[in-house]
Amino acid sequence: MTTTDMQTKGSALYNEDLAPVPADQRHWGAFEIFNVWNNDIQSLFGYTLAASLFLTYGLNGWLTFAAIILAGFIVMFLVNLSGRPSVRYGIPYAVMARASMGVHGARFPALARGVVGIFWYGVQTYFASTAVALALRAIFGIEVLAADGAGTFLGMAGVDWLAYLIVAAFQIGLFLMGIEWVGRFLNWAGPFVYAVMIALALMIWWKAGNGIWSEIGVIFQGEGGGNTLSGFVAVVGVMVAYFAAVVINFGDFSRFVKTEGQMRAGNFWGLPVSMAFFSLIALFITAGAVVLYGERLTDPTEIVARVDNLALTLIAAVTFFAATVGINLVANFIPAAYDIANMAPARINAKAGGLIAAGIAFFIGALWVAFISAIGIAGFVETVGALLAPLYGILIADYYLVQKRELDVEALFSESPSGRYFYGNGWNGRALVAVALAALFSVGTVWLPALQSLSGFGWLIGAFLGGLLYVILNKRS
Repeated sequence: MTTTDMQTKGSALYNEDLAPVPADQRHWGAFEIFNVWNNDIQSLFGYTLAASLFLTYGLNGWLTFAAIILAGFIVMFLVNLSGRPSVRYGIPYAVMARASMGVHGARFPALARGVVGIFWYGVQTYFASTAVALALRAIFGIEVLAADGAGTFLGMAGVDWLAYLIVAAFQIGLFLMGIEWVGRFLNWAGPFVYAVMIALALMIWWKAGNGIWSEIGVIFQGEGGGNTLSGFVAVVGVMVAYFAAVVINFGDFSRFVKTEGQMRAGNFWGLPVSMAFFSLIALFITAGAVVLYGERLTDPTEIVARVDNLALTLIAAVTFFAATVGINLVANFIPAAYDIANMAPARINAKAGGLIAAGIAFFIGALWVAFISAIGIAGFVETVGALLAPLYGILIADYYLVQKRELDVEALFSESPSGRYFYGNGWNGRALVAVALAALFSVGTVWLPALQSLSGFGWLIGAFLGGLLYVILNKRS
């Protein structure tokens, strides 16, 4: 089935951005996929998470390090599964979901994923703007306003709003330039952030001296003798949950890769290997901060703030900006653009979907400081995210067990009642039942005290239950 064939049929489910990417138009390889994960790992939150894991669960450093590596292999396995069909057929997640959910039913998972993406896109845009504001204040000697809010609008001063507008415009401009430019940015940002983090680690070592090794030894000994299975499982679960949003729509990126082997290589170097290396850097810097400042600082911005150095501040600002924009494009912007386009493909392409997502997210980010961060909106987003767990399981179970790895690409874009994926009025009732039953558990890990201890693995278990129920319902039918 060619894109021309689909276009001449005038299907309302078709547009150029959702259509299969021809093999001769795929220019991504292992390095691009490697940097997709690099940018995900290297964000401000990713650094804080990596450093905190060595201090939070009472495990010794070796067990924590082993848990992080195991989590990397688990995520690698999951994305190899979800990315393989998109490499073969060149389709994004929103289209792939039509095979299991129905050609119209796929709008439900796309909408759920889009809501999560838009929310976090706005929030991450705000956090990226704090790095730009840090640089502007350092360059022009602008003082931070007092905490009483005088001279601010919605909790942000003039320089903060300028920085916010700069970041918002930069991200939209980069997205509108196309996926090739996004790939180039990721390829630049990933190695650049690593270079700066290594340089920062070496500077910390130079200032802290050999005392840094004693502190690393203390951290690796662990605290409270917490070498327990529960702590190990918790670390693995937290790290897997961190990548859950990208796992389900990884096909949005793997569709641009030339071969499956390149995808697997990029996933290997970008997940278990890169996670292990970046975690060690975070541990090294954290240990050095203890020697220098007497505190275990897990936020890199706090470490930079302790050093009165203009050059370091500017380099750090660019680093934090690049890392945060990188993850924002990968985990939030691009998935939301495709998902919105899938709601009305004949009228909305990916660029229009991206502009809609950016417009909504702009107000979310602008209101973050003044209102949203204080009203517990995270519970809503986590709940919607928990709905994605069964959808992943159903996507995998359908492709590998029900469809037997063979898709009818033409039928994915067909509204004909006789189409293979039309089911009942375009909705697959069996998939909806499987989602509803499995989501009771995955959403329960967010809200029910009895299940909250499983919250780290709630996503994995919810995915397994969704896939299992889907297969059982298909067998019975």
